[in-house]
This record gives sequence, C-alpha cells and structure tokens, in this order.
Amino acid sequence: MKLSKLSALCLAATTTFATTTAMAWESENGQHMTSASVELASDYVFRGISFSDNKPAISGSFDYEHISGFYTGIWSSSIAGGSEINVYGGFASEIGDTGIGYDIGVLRYIFPGDSEFNNNEVYGALSYSYFTLGYAYDKNFEGSGEKVHYWNVAFDYELPIFDGVDFTAAYGYSDFSSKLGISGYSDYYVGLSKNFVGFDWTLAYIATSSKAGDFYNEDLGRSATSDKFVFSIGKTF
Repeated sequence: MKLSKLSALCLAATTTFATTTAMAWESENGQHMTSASVELASDYVFRGISFSDNKPAISGSFDYEHISGFYTGIWSSSIAGGSEINVYGGFASEIGDTGIGYDIGVLRYIFPGDSEFNNNEVYGALSYSYFTLGYAYDKNFEGSGEKVHYWNVAFDYELPIFDGVDFTAAYGYSDFSSKLGISGYSDYYVGLSKNFVGFDWTLAYIATSSKAGDFYNEDLGRSATSDKFVFSIGKTF
C-alpha cells in the first residue's frame, strides 16, 4: 500500500517508501491537487509478508489532496489469486513551526471475492527531520477477530555522494492479541530509491523475524519474507 503522506512509512507497505508523492495536477489557486501512479514490483510485500506468493505484482493509485492537509485516495494491487483494494483518507500537516509533521487517517482493506478478509485500520504518524514514527491499529485482522497493533520507525535520507538517491531504513513490529498464542513478529526494510528517466526505481532488502509465518496463511499465497531483495519501478502521472 502506497499512501501520499507519512503513513507510507507508518504502514510499511510495499517495496516503496516515500514521505510525499509528487502531485501531477494542481488547481490554479493551489487549493486542490491530484496524482495517479502505477508500479511493477518483483513481489508485493506488506509488513514483511509476501501477498503475491513471491511473484511479481502490479499496483496503481489515485490520490486527492487539499491545501488544508486533507487527503483521500484509492490503491490496488494484484495478489495471489486475486486483487487487493485500499480506500483511505486522512489529514496531514505540521505542528506550528516546530518542523514536526503529523498524519492521521483511516483505511479500508477490500479483497474482492474474499470479503471475509475485509477489515478497517486507523493509523497515525509523527515525523521530524529524517525520522518517522508510525502506529496502526486493526481490531479485526483479516476478518479473524484478532486485534493487531503495528509500530514502525523509519529513517529516510538523501545520500550526499549520490545525486538524487534516497536511503531508507525501517523497523516494524506487529503486536497481536492473545488468540493466536504468539505475541508478534518484527519486519525489517533497507532500501535505495532514485528517480531516473522519469521513473522511480527502488531496490530493497526485506526480512522478518522467525515468528512471522505463524500469522499468515500460505494457502492464500501469503508467506513471510526472509532475507529477500525486492525490485520495483514506478511512475507518477
């Protein structure tokens, strides 16, 4: 899942991490902005879990943003055996002149043809300088009734020795309720990204702790990602 604001880091979505998305259209008075994107990745990875059965996936999004900080959008990706759609909305801005950014919102996961997995999530994030701290809460994880708290901390920095190359490192932890009998698992992300010839290129190393596979059903094509490199190419319109 790729959102237009800080929640991209909070939700530890696919292969691409970004604190902003370039707006492709802006109204004359600067009040309204929209963008659309498409991305092809060698794997669709969400919080360290492959949702595309370790196979390539294609995704796309459309976002609207108001100068006030309100935003909304829709994102969709191919997954093993079908597709996933995310509809989201929130508010992102800065706290006065402190340099501290914030983002709060709500997201709906939709799995056409498998509606029993549909669920809602609320999220929030704070950012300062190169750092972002994010949190998300889902009280009905993939329709199971399981509660999950997700924490994510990320560092994003443009490397001075490589023009236009962004370095991102992130750590996330999914804390589940007691129904599964296991407390949770960690995911790790280290990536390099660059805009080149009009496309966004990303190469990322992604891994999870050993317990990650206990929370996802491999029969659905969802499996823990262990010591894996993922490549993606995307375009914003």
